[in-house]
Amino acid sequence: MFKKILIANRGEIALRVIRTCKEMNIKTVAVYSTADKDSLHVRFADEAVCIGPPPSPQSYLNIPSIIAAAEITNADAIHPGYGFLSENANFSRICGEHGIKFIGASPEMIDGMGDKASAKSTMIKAGVPCIPGSEGLLKDLDDAKKVAKKIKYPVMMKATAGGGGKGMRVVWSEDEIEEHWESATKEAKASFGNDGMYMEKFIEDPRHIEIQIVGDQFGNYCHLSERDCSVQRRHQKLVEETPSPFMTDELRDRMGEAAVKAAAAVNYEGAGTVEFLVDKNRDFYFMEMNTRIQVEHPITEEVINYDLIWEQIKVAAGVPVSGNHYFPQMHAIECRINAEDPYHDFRPSPGCITTLHTPGGHGVRIDSHIYAGYCIPPNYDSMIGKLITVAQTREEAIAKMRRALDEYVIEGIKTTIPFHRKLMDDPAFIKGNYTTKFMETFEL
Repeated sequence: MFKKILIANRGEIALRVIRTCKEMNIKTVAVYSTADKDSLHVRFADEAVCIGPPPSPQSYLNIPSIIAAAEITNADAIHPGYGFLSENANFSRICGEHGIKFIGASPEMIDGMGDKASAKSTMIKAGVPCIPGSEGLLKDLDDAKKVAKKIKYPVMMKATAGGGGKGMRVVWSEDEIEEHWESATKEAKASFGNDGMYMEKFIEDPRHIEIQIVGDQFGNYCHLSERDCSVQRRHQKLVEETPSPFMTDELRDRMGEAAVKAAAAVNYEGAGTVEFLVDKNRDFYFMEMNTRIQVEHPITEEVINYDLIWEQIKVAAGVPVSGNHYFPQMHAIECRINAEDPYHDFRPSPGCITTLHTPGGHGVRIDSHIYAGYCIPPNYDSMIGKLITVAQTREEAIAKMRRALDEYVIEGIKTTIPFHRKLMDDPAFIKGNYTTKFMETFEL
């Protein structure tokens, strides 16, 4: 087992990893930018190293600084969390070259799944259901028109190196395709340095359901059931739950089997998720594979009593997974608490927290790095915490979430708590009747 792990991240996920490491009797190293010198992950780690100024490229994305921090502290492994360098094949490769274990996927896995066009090709060969579309990357606009005509409108153009909705366009007819091609390729080039595009049939009003998987170094794979991530705004998840209210036992078995096939196809090592779009007929299609821990992992942990960070570390150290599949025994919901003003188009609201009161009680969990007096820097993602409730039934989990949100007081900044509180009273949400289009009609 590792003796010391450096966490190449910040905020709540850094704190989350530190907690599990302490329980495993593993020493921890926090890295931080000057903007995060007062953050809790810096305070609670065994050691802390400043790696640069606030801008991410000069700190949390600065690979030489992070490797140097690991070497001077004698860390034998690095946990990347999510975001930042967690799916950076070059970082994974450099860790290996310096004799440091990257707690995550290999460079080959990251490259294979990070490029969405090649990932889709791999999944087709593995027998995983995929959305009809282009075979590999589109050559040019004329090629895009031919593929669209073949698979029939509406279609979705996607940047092969994309994420967070960038480089994605829905095209409803041939009249729109040239305009969307130009804007999508420009956006992809600016965001990722890669303007490669591919095309898929656009699935109208789908569910976004992901399957948690774990693979070890010995070719063993298991799935830990699903999470429904359909409540989104601009392709950013707002609320997640497990089990999905749309799920059936038969569908769960089929999706779980497909996810394990996907993991086996790339010899996957570590914790990851296979993400699917599910249409109204409960037909599902591979969307992408995330080769890292997910923001929403706590709800899976709560319903099956399973520490995913612990499992990640064990697998990286060469311990086999059990090989058993896991199924939800309870119901859990997660609300992402962001420093944003939901009444003004979710505008970011950095600043200092003057008052903080967190909810508690049976079945309530908070993963957060904030405290009264903490100043949220404007340089990073606006998520400041995750509120999770777990209960025997979905109805009880929603009721618990209402109560917890009523207790949650954060003053000095705007947060998304009012949005979540209203969502818990929404008739469609209560019935489990929502898709990825839900936020287009939701009114705060």
